[in-house]
Amino acid sequence: MKPTRVTNTIRSLRFAHGEMTQAELAERVGVTRQTVIAIEQGRYSPSLEMAFQIARVFGVPLDDVFQYPETEE
Repeated sequence: MKPTRVTNTIRSLRFAHGEMTQAELAERVGVTRQTVIAIEQGRYSPSLEMAFQIARVFGVPLDDVFQYPETEE
């Protein structure tokens, strides 16, 4: 699995939401804690559906959670 260039703010969003644990987030989205860790560390890109579910847990727009860098050509 190649590393993704998508970055995310999940860790800071968790802390902003009462220091939600990775396990709590995983439970609310319906995945394992290991999946949340991999997404948070940028080792795994969630499906579009999962990305929306994560954003919805925090009550923020999708692009407040996930960022994709502009390509410089």
